[in-house]
Amino acid sequence: AILRHIRIPVQTLGRSRPLPCLHPLPTSMIRSMSSHGDDHLTREEVVERVLDVVKSFPKVDPSKVNPDVHFQKDLGLDSLDTVEIVMALEEEFKLEIPDKEADKIDSCSLAIEYISNHPMAV
Repeated sequence: AILRHIRIPVQTLGRSRPLPCLHPLPTSMIRSMSSHGDDHLTREEVVERVLDVVKSFPKVDPSKVNPDVHFQKDLGLDSLDTVEIVMALEEEFKLEIPDKEADKIDSCSLAIEYISNHPMAV
């Protein structure tokens, strides 16, 4: 259905002008996809949401969670728990963290740093 609203010039052999679009999309509905827009998260928003994700993890005592907490040393989580937290963070921020980078995230501070610097985090 959305394809009816997209205007793309199409040229075929022997046709020199684009086909008309029957249902143009109103300009009020067009959203820029630039990563430099106003919709980038602030560091405070990232901190709050990362802490919420970690606090909601079943094996975590929410009273122990702070921006500097280490998943294994401070919360007693194992490596599988850490992987699950990173996956929950990917879902929360609608991004994919490559395995190489995900392996490095073992604390809230590293998660906050990675996500706040990621241009596609929402």
